Amino acid sequence: MPEYQTLLYEEQNGVAWVTLNRPDVHNAFNAQMQRELHDLWRGLRRNDNVRVVVLTGAGDKAFCTGIDRTETMGEYPSTGGGAPQRVVGAASTPFMFDDPGENIGPKSCDLWKPVIAAVNGMACGGAFYMLGEVEFIIAAEHATFFDPHVTYGMTAAFEPMHMLQKMPFHEIMRLSLLGNHERLSAKRAYEIGLVSEVVAADQLRAAAAWAAAAIASAPPLAIQGTVRAIWAARELSRSQALALGYAFVGMGTNQESIRQGQAAFASGKRLKWKLR
Repeated sequence: MPEYQTLLYEEQNGVAWVTLNRPDVHNAFNAQMQRELHDLWRGLRRNDNVRVVVLTGAGDKAFCTGIDRTETMGEYPSTGGGAPQRVVGAASTPFMFDDPGENIGPKSCDLWKPVIAAVNGMACGGAFYMLGEVEFIIAAEHATFFDPHVTYGMTAAFEPMHMLQKMPFHEIMRLSLLGNHERLSAKRAYEIGLVSEVVAADQLRAAAAWAAAAIASAPPLAIQGTVRAIWAARELSRSQALALGYAFVGMGTNQESIRQGQAAFASGKRLKWKLR
């Protein structure tokens, strides 16, 4: 098992549980967490034992509240003793901007295994880098979503751009422009389609575990092909995505898994499903 300073990690039955573990600062990410998330997402690409990931935060107050502003936002000491390295935002000119999303988002790190977010409290600002790149979100009833950038004199750019892929234009615009003046409840997030399910706080892990186990039970090649196809359809035009559909089917089709699926269908046995 990998060891981290800012993350908790466990594997169980094809599911990796990743917990942002800085509850004393509401799981805000510092330079160390950025590096560890980057290494984690990249490493999971090569871990065939993991078929699906659940991402959550330690404690019950926050999923993640974005960048840890108590750290220097521009530089951090080099681990090799050399010149300071830049991780967050600031650079010598605006043309060499370092975006945290390049480190902490699973898709930005080229991980195409499904990631489920279990949001267990506040999710704001830089948390949207991660939430914008997960497959779907399950939220505890007390979860809230907001973006404080403009309140503190900063332009909200990358974070709402990510969230625009998951919620209506007017909703992310309102959330971004109102800053700290208003928070989106889990109930409202469900109503607008940002959240797929809202559960009691003590049922959040079980709800995420059920969905993860169901996904993990399917052939991983078919799951990953499906993930790639749907994300392509979101980012490309309809005709462009459809033109790639045959490639996704071809790459994501395994004859042995189809044979097993046909055998299961012919047996007459059906999965016990639940209604959402």
